Formats: sequence, structure tokens, C-alpha cells
Amino acid sequence: MGKSDRGDIRISFHLCKGCTLCVAACPSKVLTQGNALNRQGYYAALYSGSGCTGCGICFYVCPEPDAITILIHKEDAVPGKSAA
Repeated sequence: MGKSDRGDIRISFHLCKGCTLCVAACPSKVLTQGNALNRQGYYAALYSGSGCTGCGICFYVCPEPDAITILIHKEDAVPGKSAA
């Protein structure tokens, strides 16, 4: 996890429909379309593993409920506390 990471993106591989709306909307460009088919036959989106700002735009543009979850790092959510 890099210093700039304020969040973490969890994409449910088998719920993703491969529409790539999240990939296009991500301002940090940390999402890509994968090259493995999920059980529904779609190429699911993948998170690079670092660089997430926690903005949640990917969550809001995703048309599939529960396919994307954003986890905000606790140290960034507490006002006045600096991240290590």
C-alpha cells in the first residue's frame, strides 16, 4: 500500500459485467479490464492494488449492485490524525 492510498477497491469478480464504466470513470486510472472470464462469461474489472484515492466514483457509476465496494482507510477517516 502506497502513501497516497486513501482507499481500497474490492471488485466482486463474478458480479462484474465487464461494462468498464468504472475503468473510464476512475480519475486515478487504477482500474483495468481483466483478461480472464468470470463464470458469467464477462471480462471483469480489476484493481491494480494501489493508488486508490477513495473517491467512490467507480462505485457510483457501476450499474451492478454490490459489484464494487470501497474501503476507506481508517487513519484517513479520522480528522486530525496523520497517516503513517
